[in-house]
This record gives sequence, C-alpha cells and structure tokens, in this order.
Amino acid sequence: MSVPSLKLKSNVSARVLGGHPWVFANEVESLLPADCDGEAVECRDRANRLLGTGIYNGRSQIVWRRLTRERAVLDANYLRGALQRALARRLRLSGAAAPGETPIVRRLVWSESDELPGVVVDQFGEVLVVQIQTMAMERHSALLGDLLAEFQSPTEIIFRNDAPIRRLEGLPLEVHTRSGKDWAPRWVEIDSLDYWLDLQGGQKTGFYLDQRPQHAAVARYCSGQRVLDAFCNQGPFALHAARAGATEVLGLDSAEDAVDAARRNAERNRARADFVVANVFDWFNAPQRKDEPAWDVIILDPPPFAKSKSALEGALRGYKEINLRAMQRLAPGGVLATYTCSYHMHDAELRQVLAEAAADARRRVTVLEWAHQPSDHPVLTTMPESEYLRGYILRVE
Repeated sequence: MSVPSLKLKSNVSARVLGGHPWVFANEVESLLPADCDGEAVECRDRANRLLGTGIYNGRSQIVWRRLTRERAVLDANYLRGALQRALARRLRLSGAAAPGETPIVRRLVWSESDELPGVVVDQFGEVLVVQIQTMAMERHSALLGDLLAEFQSPTEIIFRNDAPIRRLEGLPLEVHTRSGKDWAPRWVEIDSLDYWLDLQGGQKTGFYLDQRPQHAAVARYCSGQRVLDAFCNQGPFALHAARAGATEVLGLDSAEDAVDAARRNAERNRARADFVVANVFDWFNAPQRKDEPAWDVIILDPPPFAKSKSALEGALRGYKEINLRAMQRLAPGGVLATYTCSYHMHDAELRQVLAEAAADARRRVTVLEWAHQPSDHPVLTTMPESEYLRGYILRVE
C-alpha cells in the first residue's frame, strides 16, 4: 500500500531541509486530499529524496510535522516507543522516586522535542495533565491515555484540550478526564510548598513547571531582603522568597483569581507575603512610588508580550519599559530577576533590551546568572520554537 507523499516546491528554501520538523503550506507543490488530514504521510525534497514521515493537516498553515526521518506508521507501536523514550529521558534526569518521597512534578512529554508533535504531558504526583494540539494526535488521544496509564499508573489523566491554538488545526476546545469524573481542585506539593491547584480548569496545565529551578535560584538572593514579585501568578517566587527569609514580600498581578490563589497559598504555607491586584506597568509608574523605599530584589516574570512575530516590535518596547522601571526602583546593589517566555524574542534581543534599560536608568548592571527552561522541557536544536524561556539574574548598582 502506497503512502501519500508531499513534495517541496523547487523554488523555495524550506527550513525542513536544514532539519526543522515543520513544512508550511506555501512550501509544497500541492496539498493532499482532505481525507489525509490527521494521517501520517511522507515528505520528499525536490529531488524526490525522503525527508521523513510526519503528521499532515491541510487545514493548518503547518501542513506537515515530522515524526521521524524514516518511513513509519503512526500506530500503537510508534506511540509506545515515543512515550517510552520520553519517559526514559526524564528518568535519566531525575531518577526514580523512593517510597515516601515528595510527589514527582515534571514535564513528561514536550511535543516535537519528544517525537510527539502537539502533545504535552505534565506530571503532578499521581495525576497527569495532557494537552493535545494536533489533529493526528487527537485521533489517538484514547490510545495515548491508555499507554500513559500503563506506564505511569496515575490515579487520573486530565485532558486539557482547551488551548485556542487547537482552532488552527480545526479542533474543538474541550476538557475531560480519562475516568469521566471531575477532578476537584486540591492541595498539591511542589518543591516542599503546597499549592491549591485546579488542574482541570486553571491556566495551561495548572502550574508553570518551567520556572521551578528559577524559584530556588532567586530565593538564594532573598534572605533579609525586601522582595517585589511582579506578575506573581500563584505566588511561587514570592513563597520561595519568604521561605528563604525575606523581610518583606509583595506580589503583584492583574488577575484577581491569581492573587486570590497566591494569598491562599501563602496562608497555607504560613508565608509572610502580601499580594495585590495591580497592573504592573501602572503600579511602577504611580507617582507615590518615588517616595517609597527601594526594593532589594525584584522579579519580573510577565506573560508573553510577543505571541506572534508581528507583535515583536511592540513587545520589545514593553520589555524595555518594565525592566527600566524595575531598575529604577532597586536599591544600589539590588538584584533583578527578569524573564521572557516569548519564543519570538531571542537572547540577543533580550540582552539588547536590558542594555538599553540599564543605559536609560543610568545604572551599572552585571549578569549574575543566565536562566533557561529546564531539561525536562528539552530544546530541539533544529527547532527554535522549542526554546521559549530565557532570562537573567542581574546585579543593579
């Protein structure tokens, strides 16, 4: 039985030729019939050489996402092998949990980086949260759930298929559990702190696991310091700072539900931290800030300002503005921990933004630590889109 095949145009320089796992609609000679949507098809270059097998969707701008450079069938054997390899990578990173050990919290599957395009799996102890964002993987969602249940023996698997990006694949937005029962919000221990998590209805998969190493890294600078946690979300930076011995901790976020969650988490962990609903830009620019004491540590962990390449120019202005205001509000020798999760914003652009902010603030700024997404969110070297989190811990003199 012949396998449907895409062929690249002869007059385009497609990134897939350099190893990128995506092919766009304008890079192929012609699209395949609609009954190929959600199926595995081959892709060939202009000389008819095989580039690999991938999943196809003619409704999306990204019509092909590579699974493997070889011929393959998207079936139970492929999914089993890809999941086993993803889990083995995490086991090598962290080892197996001992009986009585605190719950394992980590990312188990990271999309193309784990040979499962459009699939994200996060582990919160005995519960797995799955996001599926491609049509082919959606068609195999029940099988993915069965395999995850076999490999991990979770008490529940929550399918958070409510990301708006699914609409680009022609997929509906929905949330359900493997058991069919609702998963009620509850306390979940993460890095020895308790968080009230709504894994079925909260943001993303319920908690931003990618910043966990940074919570501990920033906390090392917080003992005996006044700490401002801007864009605090559920409060993990603030809680770690308080636990490290900060004398004062204030968290800001424009989302009232996030501030409510942060307050609940602080009370549960007996952390001395206050939280306020505020637009961070407006808060920094308020006239009364000039008369307030300077902060010793400021954390800037905003949502992505650049959700598309066309939004990058405006995002750069926003990142510069917020970092400038933070530098102006830091005591001499203070620490600024600043991050971006916009994958359109590369490290050189972030460095330039920080340099311009430092010049305008007339402050001498040096790098203490570089920040990056953790190894359970692996970066595929041929796919810049798999790298999205970067930042710096800076000394501002």
